[in-house]
Amino acid sequence: MAQAVRIDAHVHFWRYNASEYDWIDDNMAALRRDFLPEHAAGEMRAAGIDACIVVQTRQTLEETRWLLALAEQHPFIAGVVGWADLQAADLDAHLEALTANPKLVGIRHIVQAEPDDFLLGHAFQAGVARLARHELTYDILVYARQLPAAIAFAAALPDQRLVLDHLGKPDIRTGAFDGWRRDLDRLAAFPNVCAKVSGLVTEADWRHWTVESLHRYINAALDSFGPERLMIGSDWPVCTVAGGYGDVLDVVRTAIAGRPPGEREAVLGGTAQRFWNLSDESFMERTK
Repeated sequence: MAQAVRIDAHVHFWRYNASEYDWIDDNMAALRRDFLPEHAAGEMRAAGIDACIVVQTRQTLEETRWLLALAEQHPFIAGVVGWADLQAADLDAHLEALTANPKLVGIRHIVQAEPDDFLLGHAFQAGVARLARHELTYDILVYARQLPAAIAFAAALPDQRLVLDHLGKPDIRTGAFDGWRRDLDRLAAFPNVCAKVSGLVTEADWRHWTVESLHRYINAALDSFGPERLMIGSDWPVCTVAGGYGDVLDVVRTAIAGRPPGEREAVLGGTAQRFWNLSDESFMERTK
C-alpha cells in the first residue's frame, strides 16, 4: 500500500516587523525575522512532510489574503486557516470573497488573548455557526484554563467542524495534567471536534523537555480522541525556540510508532485530509 500524504497541520509564515509581531518578546528573539514558504520547504522535505496547513497569526483580512496568495504560489500549502471578524455584520460577504480561493479551509480567532468566557458570547458563536455554509472549519486556540468555555462552545455548535490547537495548551512546564485531562475528555466527547498534536514543546521547559514527558500528554489525547481525530502539527517556526523541526515532529511520530499502520496514517495525514476535505486527486498530484 502506498504511503499516505504526510501533512503538517499547523505552520505559520510571516514577514517580520516589530509593531505587528509584538508578542515575539526577547525570549523569542530568534523569531524576529521573516519565515516564508521557501524557508519551510527544505525542513519539510528533510522530515518527510509533503504538505502543510498555514495558520494565521495576525487578525487582519490583509494577512489572510497574503497567505492565500502564498498558497497559490506554493502548491505544498494545502490550505489556509485565516481570520475574519466573526462578529461583523458583513461576515458572509467577506467569507464569500475569501472562499473564491479554494485554498481557504478554515478560520481562527486568537481566543487565548481574550477573556476566558469569550467563546460563550452569542455574537461570536453566531458568527462561527455561519462558517458551515461556506464549508469552513474553525480552529479553537485556548489555554488549558479556557477549556471549560471551549466545551460549552462545542456543545452549542454540533454541526460545525472544530479543531483544538495544541491540545488546549496544557501547562507542561509545571506538570499540570489531571484537570487538563478531564477537560480534554469532555471536549473529545463531541464527535465534531478534532485536535492538533502540536505546540507542546513550547508549553514545556524549552531547554529541558523530554520526549517521555510529552508522550504523557500525547497518549492522553490518543485515549480521548482516538487517532482518527488527531493530526500532527509542528507549530513552525514558533516551535524552533524549543527544538528543531524534525525533532518536534519526531515527538509525535515516536508516540505512535507502536500503533497499527492505519492509526499512524490517520495522525500523520489522514485525519487532516478528511477534516479539511483535501483528499481529491488534484491535491494528491500536487504533493507527489
